[in-house]
Amino acid sequence: MKDRDVVIVGGGAAGVKTAHMLRERGYTGRVVLVCDEDHVGYDRPPLSKQVLTGQWTPDRLTANLDVDADVLPATRAVKLSLDTRTVTLHTGDELHFDQLVIATGTRARRLPLCDVRRVHVVRSLTDATSLLADLDKSPNRVAVVGGGFIGAEVASSCRQRGLPVTLIEPAPFPLVRAVGSTVGRCLAEHYSDHGVDVRLGISVAGWTVDAGGGLTGLDLSDGSSVACDVAVVAIGAQPNTEWLHGSGLSLEDGVVCDKDLIAAPGVLAVGDIARWPNASTKQFRRIEHWDNAGRQASHAAATLLDSPRPEHGYMPVPWVWSDQFDRKIQIYGSTDGHDEVLISAGTLSERKFVALYRRGDHLSAALSVNMARPLLAYRRLFERGDVAWTEVLDLAAHS
Repeated sequence: MKDRDVVIVGGGAAGVKTAHMLRERGYTGRVVLVCDEDHVGYDRPPLSKQVLTGQWTPDRLTANLDVDADVLPATRAVKLSLDTRTVTLHTGDELHFDQLVIATGTRARRLPLCDVRRVHVVRSLTDATSLLADLDKSPNRVAVVGGGFIGAEVASSCRQRGLPVTLIEPAPFPLVRAVGSTVGRCLAEHYSDHGVDVRLGISVAGWTVDAGGGLTGLDLSDGSSVACDVAVVAIGAQPNTEWLHGSGLSLEDGVVCDKDLIAAPGVLAVGDIARWPNASTKQFRRIEHWDNAGRQASHAAATLLDSPRPEHGYMPVPWVWSDQFDRKIQIYGSTDGHDEVLISAGTLSERKFVALYRRGDHLSAALSVNMARPLLAYRRLFERGDVAWTEVLDLAAHS
């Protein structure tokens, strides 16, 4: 590959880390990095946490960002041709590639009310700074629509700023799809204890605005209403695949790849947009976790350079963490489709515990709330391979 051109479309963590890993593995050819934002390669997790609480200034995320590539900031890819091996940019220019890495990630899902002033999403640095500007004004009653990880973190951050917060979630409990109802109920109580007005099982039916078109309140599906000056919509993300339509790639909830992240000869996908068969979890899905972006980038670089890599392909045990109020939540594995939840250490009432998730006869995930050390034992089990539930019960009984 010494004389070949690698084009990476996407300037987030996955794309930038792929460029870094290519250089670390000795690649000396040309790397072009296309990024639709002005800033390249900053980490997104602090946007809903340290940046919103004021612990970090936004420029801390962009300090010391450097990548050994030809970087094209504020540039958007609009078309891919596998026949001519070109990427067309929004400027009309075309980039030739020998190898292509698709890392265009996801974007925040929106509601029609997102066109109203003082309604925000939190996906990019621009989103976070815009939200901060409105939070700094007074009065500041905040409504968060969506009780997933981002919504819960935004609610936590706004409460830490001393602002009144209402959390609106259509599901019976926050984070129920990620942690299940047992843990979700516990977290809902924790949010309430920290002053969040938690509204569950309802959705947004309408909204009210002032004479200037700014948000003043939300009407909910149960007939109630919430007065608010600022709203944050956190209802998930969708893959940025529109520019790939007509390319011949398989697109189904992302870019469909094989076990080594190959979507077509010489074309790979990494990060939130990549959907691949994970031998570790036995699932064919995308993973929208920061940790996955870095590990996927390393595997993609090895694939591009035809370097040694695991026989079963890219097969991580997923890991995600979330800081909410005074609690750190960590999850190893996949909770999807679990059949049982076992609290193996601590208690739900103390909101300090380890929860184990069974799917069939095996351990599928382990979750901790402020109990990181006991979680390590289960992480080591995951790294070994399939873990029988009987072995888990034995470990839990002796821990």
